[in-house]
Amino acid sequence: MSAAPELEREQDYLRQARAELARMREQTLSLKIQAHDPISAEHLARTLHLRAASLQDDPSTTLFFGRIDTDSAERWYIGRRHVADASGDPLVIDWRAQMSTAFYRASRTEPMGVVLRRRFGLDRGALTAYEDEHLQDRAEHEVHSQILAEEIERPRVGPMRDIVATIQPEQDQIVRAGAEQTICVQGAPGTGKTAVGLHRAAWLLYAFRDRLARSGVLVIGPNRAFLEHIGAVLPALGEVAVGHTTIEELVASVAVRGEDSTETAVLKGDARLADVLRYAVWSAVRPATEPLVVPRGVRKWRVPAYEVNEVLDELKTRGVRYDAARQMLPQRLAHSVLLQMERAGDSPDDRVQDQIARSAVVKRYAQSLWPALDAKAVLFSLLSEPEELGRHAKDVLTDAEQKALLWSTAPRSKGAARWSRADAVLLDELGDHITRTPSLGHVVLDEAQDLSPMQLRAVGRRCSTGAATVLGDIAQGTTPWATDSWEASLAHLGKPGSHVEVLDRGFRVPASVIEYAAQLLPRIAPGLGAPVSVRDNPGRLEVVAVDAAELLTATARHVRDELAEPGSIGVIAPDALVGAVSDALASTGIEHGVLGQDHGDIDHQVDVVPATVAKGLEFDRVVVVEPAAIARAEPDERTGLRRLYVVLTRAVSALTVVHAEPLPADLARTVTL
Repeated sequence: MSAAPELEREQDYLRQARAELARMREQTLSLKIQAHDPISAEHLARTLHLRAASLQDDPSTTLFFGRIDTDSAERWYIGRRHVADASGDPLVIDWRAQMSTAFYRASRTEPMGVVLRRRFGLDRGALTAYEDEHLQDRAEHEVHSQILAEEIERPRVGPMRDIVATIQPEQDQIVRAGAEQTICVQGAPGTGKTAVGLHRAAWLLYAFRDRLARSGVLVIGPNRAFLEHIGAVLPALGEVAVGHTTIEELVASVAVRGEDSTETAVLKGDARLADVLRYAVWSAVRPATEPLVVPRGVRKWRVPAYEVNEVLDELKTRGVRYDAARQMLPQRLAHSVLLQMERAGDSPDDRVQDQIARSAVVKRYAQSLWPALDAKAVLFSLLSEPEELGRHAKDVLTDAEQKALLWSTAPRSKGAARWSRADAVLLDELGDHITRTPSLGHVVLDEAQDLSPMQLRAVGRRCSTGAATVLGDIAQGTTPWATDSWEASLAHLGKPGSHVEVLDRGFRVPASVIEYAAQLLPRIAPGLGAPVSVRDNPGRLEVVAVDAAELLTATARHVRDELAEPGSIGVIAPDALVGAVSDALASTGIEHGVLGQDHGDIDHQVDVVPATVAKGLEFDRVVVVEPAAIARAEPDERTGLRRLYVVLTRAVSALTVVHAEPLPADLARTVTL
């Protein structure tokens, strides 16, 4: 570690950087708004306000966490934001700047011009220590960074924090991939895939701000508890204009009041439904059987039915959405009348064509051939009328599948329909066939392995002209329609052939925990390699068998034992036992939140977590209650064991398993480490 005088010099530099940041903020606040109109003045005022807010110093964090010295005698301090002195020379450079790449990727084999890399030990905004690596000194041996390990393992309570100080080379490669590139990350538990996706969003907004500020960036997660868990990361990196949503919220055009059986939900998520819906939409266009007759003055202009059908065929193959083509039809019909007028010797201009297109007779004729559609009305007909569904699905779905889709008792009207979550996705698909869904610049999709093909199509529509960062782990797929192939998922997303990057080095989950959980992998994800923990600290694993009558009291006792140490504690239980576990903790005076009910509280050290909500979350220490019941609650064995795998891999430091029922056979190890 460090010598005191050198550390003091670095602390002086930090004080100087803080003073310059304060100067930059004061300079921004002193600027006078000069604009020619109120709208411009308001825009400038908001811009200056956001700029000043971004320059606000946070005394609980340091302005930099690392330093590199290059062989060209340059020295760069790496931090969360750029800080310059009065002459414009940088004191700290943004971690996203090109020059910062070497801090993350330089090695002894490829030093990238770096002579020295320094990492700082940090504590509540102060520099406490430093470690140096002399990358071009062959006499110096490779050592594991203690500062890096301590930062990764540092206990915390509250939402996920950023990882700018600990990004690894393989993670940085993903973060800085080009804006046009869609990347899929197959990441085992603890590999940091979620953090990598969020930091990629921050980097993209830095490197391509003008483009993405206009088109937008969206993060899609599995549930609200997860989004609240990750919600502080991007603001901490200075990015506040990124949307966060779930797949259910993304397609929420109707209130969800119904529930499908597992069989029906899987079928409604099948990509073949896209063909059925497309046929249903475009079959609404009716062939002309009568000519179009347009009276104008003393003459009547007649467009034969065969010529009208040629117009209809051309519009249907034009590649535009149903409604866009519908709006083109009156003009195309008017153009056909215009051509007849020209052949008769008249000289009509565009104004005449517009008048004909807007005439009542043409609008009525066009409406009779190409009616306006409502997505809810289309789906209502398909799910309530066997003949209507059969007409569009006869070459796509079997008779049994068609029967499974139909409502057992049809509602009186579309307004009375009890739409399900899967129906909302189908309505989103129909809506896109009718009117094109706007595309964002970039979408970060987490826990993507759980999305059905139809859900993936819904996400893909939101980045049809942009790109996506797809994050997930096939072994953690816990829906009946979970994917077994990233290639198939990327094709449904509309990004076939995109690169799949594998992260299998675990930084957050300790070896004892990941090895215990990995016993399930041969059953739940055959062929998928087991993750490897790279931490020196193996963590702590304890498996405790108790009598059924003692399950809740034993759980509370172990939670109280864990409270002796700092850091967050997650108590993960079968959904059906969450209330009982919460009551048991409360009866012993343990304050806690309940995720999925009150979404927890960042001030709670302890959160009770339903097993179905645990995905994507992490806690310093985890107590898992009754693993067999967690697995049994799912519709099939594979999904149940995958759910259990997710639950067992939420711990950063220690895992305690408390059970009264026999453990699943695959969890052979029940030793205390």
